[in-house]
Amino acid sequence: MSLQLSTVLDLDVVRAGEPEILAGQDALDVPVRWVHVAELRSLADLLEGGELVLTTGLAFGESADQAAEYLAGLQAAGVAGVVVEIPADRPEAAAALASGAQRVLAEGRQALPVIRLRRTVRFVEVTEVVHRRIVAGQLEQVEKARQVHEVFTMLSLESAGVQEIVDRTAELLGAPVVLEDSSHLVAAFAAAGRPAQELLRDWQRRSRAVHAYPETKVAGDEHWLQTPVGLGGSQWGRLVLPGVPDGPAAASEASMVLERAGQALSINRLAERDQAGLAQQAQAGLIHELRGTRTQDEEEALTRASALGLKPSPAYLPLVLHLDSGSGKDPMSMQRKERALLEMLEAVLAATRNSALAAALQTGQVAVLLALPARMLEDGLLERICGDLAARTSAGAGELRWTAGVGRARSRLSDAAAGLDEAAHVAQTAGTLSAGANRYFRSTDVRLRGLLALLREDPRAVSFAEAELRGIDAPDLALLERFLECGGNKTALARSGYLSRPTLYARLQKLESRLGVSLDDPESRTSLHVAVLLRQLQSLSPAG
Repeated sequence: MSLQLSTVLDLDVVRAGEPEILAGQDALDVPVRWVHVAELRSLADLLEGGELVLTTGLAFGESADQAAEYLAGLQAAGVAGVVVEIPADRPEAAAALASGAQRVLAEGRQALPVIRLRRTVRFVEVTEVVHRRIVAGQLEQVEKARQVHEVFTMLSLESAGVQEIVDRTAELLGAPVVLEDSSHLVAAFAAAGRPAQELLRDWQRRSRAVHAYPETKVAGDEHWLQTPVGLGGSQWGRLVLPGVPDGPAAASEASMVLERAGQALSINRLAERDQAGLAQQAQAGLIHELRGTRTQDEEEALTRASALGLKPSPAYLPLVLHLDSGSGKDPMSMQRKERALLEMLEAVLAATRNSALAAALQTGQVAVLLALPARMLEDGLLERICGDLAARTSAGAGELRWTAGVGRARSRLSDAAAGLDEAAHVAQTAGTLSAGANRYFRSTDVRLRGLLALLREDPRAVSFAEAELRGIDAPDLALLERFLECGGNKTALARSGYLSRPTLYARLQKLESRLGVSLDDPESRTSLHVAVLLRQLQSLSPAG
């Protein structure tokens, strides 16, 4: 770590020489890498840049021309500054130095700090103090790097989540940090005391204006300090510190912390390659937060949702896609289906230029908060999205069947999120309906079935269904279901080719005898229909 020249000039050992700044007053913040004492006329071959040169001026004597040439040579070598010890008893040498410094400035060269010491000092004391400071600073920087390395190594070993890594990064920097993916969507952030809506406002537009580099670098009008996240050529995001800390030392330390955090996030990504994408994780977190409390600040929620890609809209529509478990209910199989459905949904939204928050709500269900351009477009938008999604899922490999349930559109995002429970209930209930032309279902579509779905676990409903259907076996239950589907019309049931008419009538007579009721009685048929619906709904696995 280097000291600034102004700090060196403020040291007691230098102040004892009564320093006088002859040139470069505005360049005293330049870092001093090392101190070099020399009286040679030409030092170009001995310097590497960043040194503070201490001399008594013997290299140019009392010649202004030689002083100018000497200073120009040092400037070309990239020195941090020149300190020349010329006591008051050498006025000609002092005048030559001052004149030479002004000539260098007059030639349009960049300002070189030139300092005259009017009293004699021991150069060895200056070099000892400065070098001690520089080495101490370097050791301090090494110690900080070690501490940061240990922090992120432990986070990696403990399989810390993305949000935990970002939070720890912000804590180390004492400043807000944002992790975005390659689409400029915010995957995680830590506001560090700054309002989230201020930090993330219009994030995608601002982010696209800042070019991404393959190395840690400051870029953009807002001076974002950024580092790539991802290994090799597979960069999938970047970690951003909005605003560079003051001073080169602070900026260097911030860069080091960001780079280590980026490496930890890359390792985390490799470890979680088989899990949901970062954006989906962030969306799931926001959806669960919105569902979990009605006191969520709407402005903050909209700002966070916008940073995740949800367009501001007049209304938001809750939609739940309920997956049919098929022949098996293996949790891993359901997770793969959820992931496949989410990926296809993202593709449909991108193709139709719509935006939404989407994430797995619970096992077998995908929750969607859809941005609605206008309420009058609700049905058309749903038809297109659900239609395109149905085409993709039917064309894809593997069994992927689903039912869509829709809640009521709301102008507030938090209110729309609260409607996901209703949409989930409708989607699950609609899954028991016979296949039809509907792409999606509302509560008005499931009607009695929807009510019974709410009551299916009620002990009284269970007892009612068991009492109504007592004494019949599976073939009898299948016959009863077909009979009720035909509205109790025996002729229609016979025409459907289910059984020959004499055989059908005989089977129905036996069914009546076992049930102990008349199938011609409307109230009996209603009770039996409710019991059959309850039995169907009770056969569904719990959604949790």
